[in-house]
Amino acid sequence: MFGDLFGNIQQQQEEMRKKLAEISVTAEAGSGAVTVTANANREILDIKIDKSKLDWEDLEEVQDVILTAVNNALEKAMVKEQAESQKLISQMMPPGMSGLFGQ
Repeated sequence: MFGDLFGNIQQQQEEMRKKLAEISVTAEAGSGAVTVTANANREILDIKIDKSKLDWEDLEEVQDVILTAVNNALEKAMVKEQAESQKLISQMMPPGMSGLFGQ
């Protein structure tokens, strides 16, 4: 029973990584000054900066806005990753056992 359950775990992990790569999230900071897109593998895909919304003389502010947008995007990506992982775990479990993992 457990051989079938965990036998192809590496293949399932690879499929999960591919699926997570297709899920994207976007976060912004500084009233839209910086927009960051990431995927559910927590990889940054894009950073857009609206130069007109930032004071480029205040480098510390620019850095803070970028960090905030990146961290917000990674947080959203983590939530998506956890949701997809829970789905995979519940699909792997034999009927009636998915409740063991908070489902």
